[in-house]
Amino acid sequence: MTAPVLPVAVQCADGHEFELITHVPATPRARLLWLPALGVAARHYQPLAQALCARGVAVYLHEWRGNGSSSLRASAAQSWGYREILQWDLPASQQVMAAADASGGPVPWIIGGHSLGGQLACVHAGRQAPAFAHLWLAACGTPYWRSFPAPLRWALPLVYRFLPWLAARQGALHGHRIGFGGREARGLIDDWARVGLASRYAANGLDEDLDAAMAQLRGHARAVVLCDDWMAPRSSMQALLAKLPRMRSQLHVLSAPQLGAPADHFAWMKAPQALADVFCAHLDENIHKGVDEAAAHPHNSAPVAGRP
Repeated sequence: MTAPVLPVAVQCADGHEFELITHVPATPRARLLWLPALGVAARHYQPLAQALCARGVAVYLHEWRGNGSSSLRASAAQSWGYREILQWDLPASQQVMAAADASGGPVPWIIGGHSLGGQLACVHAGRQAPAFAHLWLAACGTPYWRSFPAPLRWALPLVYRFLPWLAARQGALHGHRIGFGGREARGLIDDWARVGLASRYAANGLDEDLDAAMAQLRGHARAVVLCDDWMAPRSSMQALLAKLPRMRSQLHVLSAPQLGAPADHFAWMKAPQALADVFCAHLDENIHKGVDEAAAHPHNSAPVAGRP
């Protein structure tokens, strides 16, 4: 029986409002906060949420500020960046999970995401340690230009300078016109591009060493790369996992035959069964092992890359 889809109204400390889409089984084994790719509304991840829910995972689909059900839209008069997402939006979604624990009993928490969502899942987990001892990452990686294969890597520094300029000139980045994201806040594009150029996560207006916080994370990360995904190649994911040296990391590369869909950046969203299988493999064992190791064995967890 399919679990009911329940949208939960969320209001952030600064007044921003959105709906958190929840898929919660009768007896959840874990709770997952899932962060979308840039420009993708939360509702598009419902096939993944249903697949994970059928495997006993309660899924909470976060909505990006400015997208989908969000009460805001990026414009010349309205901008934001990583700071607002990290300080206000993600903690508000996390409170919904805490309320579910309070009413239904506590279970382990996981945070994960797709593309930009996977990156900010790592950053948020670092700031919120030890709330999240598990990371599930799909088709993501650091945007740092040196982590991409040639010849793409030579073009990326130009992209990371051009898109912030374009967003500043237009008041927001109209991503649908150029095939990259949606209508994106210029502050968000500034923060993203800065990582692409310098390989350090930072949020304008937030005086914190985000990379240092990520480096202290302990637990377990399961990462999935799609073999034909030029937007998030294996080398980019490996560079992101290298920022988590105390996590036990497993990297899986999935092909089109394994997915039953093209193995690119987005097609898996409509055919998520293979990713759900990877994420949920030995779920109970890995969750408890990750929590135990986070407390007791912080130094024996170098990332491991390999095919399933």
